[in-house]
Amino acid sequence: MSQQTPTSNAQASRGLMRPFNRFLERWIPSALVFAIVLTIIVAGLALVLTDSGPVSVIQGWGDGLSGLLAFMTQMALILLLGHMLANTGPVRKLLVRLARIPNSPVVSYMFVFVIAALASLITWGLGLVVGVLLAREIAVQARDRGMKVHFPLLVAAGYSGYVIWHMGYSGSGPLTAATEDSFMHEAVGRVIPVTETIFTGWNLAAAAAVIVVVALMFLFIAPKKGAPVLELPHDVGSEPYDPGAEDVETPADRVDSSRILTTVVGLALAAYLVIHFSSGGTLTLDIVNWSFLTLIFLLVRNPFEIIHLTAKAASNVGEILLQFPLYAGILGIMSATGLIQVFSNAIVSIATPTTFGILAFLSAGLVNFFVPSGGGQFAVQGPIMADAAAQLGVDPSVAIMAVAYGDQWTNMIQPFWALPVLAIAGLKMRDILGYTSMTLLASGVVLMATLFLVSL
Repeated sequence: MSQQTPTSNAQASRGLMRPFNRFLERWIPSALVFAIVLTIIVAGLALVLTDSGPVSVIQGWGDGLSGLLAFMTQMALILLLGHMLANTGPVRKLLVRLARIPNSPVVSYMFVFVIAALASLITWGLGLVVGVLLAREIAVQARDRGMKVHFPLLVAAGYSGYVIWHMGYSGSGPLTAATEDSFMHEAVGRVIPVTETIFTGWNLAAAAAVIVVVALMFLFIAPKKGAPVLELPHDVGSEPYDPGAEDVETPADRVDSSRILTTVVGLALAAYLVIHFSSGGTLTLDIVNWSFLTLIFLLVRNPFEIIHLTAKAASNVGEILLQFPLYAGILGIMSATGLIQVFSNAIVSIATPTTFGILAFLSAGLVNFFVPSGGGQFAVQGPIMADAAAQLGVDPSVAIMAVAYGDQWTNMIQPFWALPVLAIAGLKMRDILGYTSMTLLASGVVLMATLFLVSL
């Protein structure tokens, strides 16, 4: 499945990215190695650029390791619950119905991208899983109908929906800024509600523009009629829905197979959310997680199923749990030694209020290679950009969304979050990288234009 066939009328455009793609494939190590190397680099910079000695650096690092435990749990829950929600019976049935809609290969590529993008705006964990499951289901149904679709391009379209996740309901950067007593609350000096970030007219317009532009891009790069394509192998079918074992033999099993208890919890959670918002409560990371948990409890058939979904999704959470203490340690070094201020001053020295948003966006895109977790990156870079924005007199919401945009942008060529998608699809990164590079270029134009216009 990893042998790619030259099928696109945009082959020349993708060829421009090929040297860079090959470099990424050959030299990009694991995300854990990135976190370790970044820790060493930051420690070295602290020794060189500040008055801190080795003892101060080590102490700042050690004290910081536990600094993001609450945030780490929130990020792990978003991924866990998004994966679980995508694999509930009703959602899987919806995906099968949606897969019947496209009536041509070109429509299939555009359709997968749009649905994955909308799911990513709901939650990034949901978007990742929905994109690849829908791509696979469309490939199966297209094959059965005799319609030839290029499976790697379908998967690339599904993953490309992830390019706007940080602009939506589960965006960890703006949600952290909206959470009291978070590290961003401390850095900015006040809570930044999501009405100033996620739900601004300019952010919503930018998300819509990215969807339109990238969807049209897939229209452009789709294989021409009659061109050779790499179809889903005939021995591969739809990924079966597996609700878990339900052998009912004892009274305890009957309780575990009853829908009553999960429904009660789901209704209680729904009632809490209604009370929270009706009494003036705001959207935070915790509320996002509880809204997803509400849907899961209401959609599953019984405790058996929710336990099975949890076990299936948990394997995707391990790297977050391991890497976040390292990101917290990096933030601890930067805070304790004053390195944050050094970096902020460097940005201020070359930026103006008009160019700050674009420079912050580009730097965030670069940092994303080293800190592929959006939450981890925001913990490292958010306070720096907030301080620089304050010095330049820039609205902190611009700094928050610039970092968010940059993080989601280079996910298209950073392989960390593509790995679970590729595992489900049975592909390798090289199979989709040429296509997702085109998504990077198309979306980057829209995102930079948005930040420029907002900063005028």
